[in-house]
Amino acid sequence: DPLHAFMALFEDRKEQKSKTQERPKNVEDRLKLRIVEGDRNGLEDDLDEAMKKHAPLDIINNTLLDGMKVVGELFGSGQLQLPFVLQSAETMKAAVVHLEPHMEKDEGTQRGTIILATVRGDVHDIGKNLVDIILTNNGYKVVNLGIKQPVAAIMEAAREAGADAVGMSGLLVKSTVVMRENLEEMTREGIDVPVFLGGAALTRAYVEDDCVTAYGAGRVAYARDAFSGLGLMNHVVEGTFDDLLEETKAKAVNKPKSKRRLGQPGGEQRPVDVEGAKIRRNELNHDMELPDPPFWGPKQVSGINIKSLMPYLSEPMLYQFQWGYKKQGRSRKEFDAWAAKELRPIVNRVAEQSIREKILQPAASYGYWKAAAQGNDLILFNEDGSSEAARFSLPRQDKKDGLCIADFVKDVDSDQRSVVGLQVVTMGQRVSEAAREIFEADRYQDYLYLHGFGIEMTEALAEYVHKRIRTELGFGDEDAREPAKLLKQQYRGARYSFGYPACPNLGDQRSLLDLLGADAIGIRMADEDQLHPEQSTSALVLVHPQARYFSV
Repeated sequence: DPLHAFMALFEDRKEQKSKTQERPKNVEDRLKLRIVEGDRNGLEDDLDEAMKKHAPLDIINNTLLDGMKVVGELFGSGQLQLPFVLQSAETMKAAVVHLEPHMEKDEGTQRGTIILATVRGDVHDIGKNLVDIILTNNGYKVVNLGIKQPVAAIMEAAREAGADAVGMSGLLVKSTVVMRENLEEMTREGIDVPVFLGGAALTRAYVEDDCVTAYGAGRVAYARDAFSGLGLMNHVVEGTFDDLLEETKAKAVNKPKSKRRLGQPGGEQRPVDVEGAKIRRNELNHDMELPDPPFWGPKQVSGINIKSLMPYLSEPMLYQFQWGYKKQGRSRKEFDAWAAKELRPIVNRVAEQSIREKILQPAASYGYWKAAAQGNDLILFNEDGSSEAARFSLPRQDKKDGLCIADFVKDVDSDQRSVVGLQVVTMGQRVSEAAREIFEADRYQDYLYLHGFGIEMTEALAEYVHKRIRTELGFGDEDAREPAKLLKQQYRGARYSFGYPACPNLGDQRSLLDLLGADAIGIRMADEDQLHPEQSTSALVLVHPQARYFSV
């Protein structure tokens, strides 16, 4: 098999750990190797040599795309990390750009057409854009509609382009419901093209049960990642997509059906036991010493130094979750040592660029409110302690002595009021704009690095503000001394962000934003309960020593 023979050549070069050793004499193999290694040094010379023997379109279809196939196989087997896949895609893009002027005007390189869109109400596009990169550089035409796309726009684009498939993406749990609704509308409009669904909140079971049922044509598949999308698109153009769906159905026959539906609460909530909750709450709070905040209400903070946030940056999350680097058989200690040498310089470079070009513009609003609980409700009061400022109805664990966030403050019948902090932070709109500009300039690796850095710096800012709250309330000295331990919640209290199991209702952020005056730092909320700018996050801050994260 020529493909696997070439992979063996790549493996041999990897063992030598050098790109400078003698390259293959065959120009076709040299070009494949450049694609796999993401090596653009001398690329144009090799392309010019290849054009003496082959037509430009043949070079793309028979040589460069073979290199991208190797990239896909190496990524799938865990031998090639995501940032290097994107470096290969950059090289592929540069090669095509060099060849295009030498092609006949009516020559096309596209194998098929797909519409990609982030669904209505969702501003997250990193996953969709990675699919765009991989499909585009494997010979497909991609019409990327962008974020917050209504189904009408998706259907119109599919019709205009004569699309072979549609891909819908979204990060939020609510987006999974929107996808199902979109499929129902597409059915009513008589659309039957294959549809791929992807996103962090999706599960294969939800796609293959609920979403397949919602689409009259039933031609729906789950795309776990960018290369899954590539595989599905290959099946579409090869005419085997329906066969693949039949195989999937056959495998699912004996699997138990999930009773839970995405986008819905995790089961029926028991009736609120107000007296039982009061007893539980009084046990937790009877000897609780109440902190004295320096002020009541909100306070805005801007002009935060990026460098002061760096100690709160979670490097493991950045490297492994955002950038896609895997341990590849290393121990945690070995991976950390490797990352300190190879990846931390990238962090420093991106941070310096962000400071120099004012890409990250951190701002926050936080404050303190008097609080009490009634049943499963957390009530915030104005400074007088009696007039209600906001109320959050929260779920309780469905078990004996199950927890609810409201348990960590005193009961409403108490003669004292507890203290609850609120916070919302943002990295500003510029980081999303800069990432989009880098993506559109075909700098795929830099796009991944900046986008992931912005997300984790948002989390770092949330940690920074939370640390400030603990310090102002007088128990910051209880924090763990090592930053890594701080990031594992080794401090007093807990910070609960909306959308997580203990406080699932994203719509409750509206009350939080109003109390904090979040519009003063440029944060607003869209109709679909999504925070804008994208890289923003809010939280309830509980100060009880036993407050911790828990699932419902």
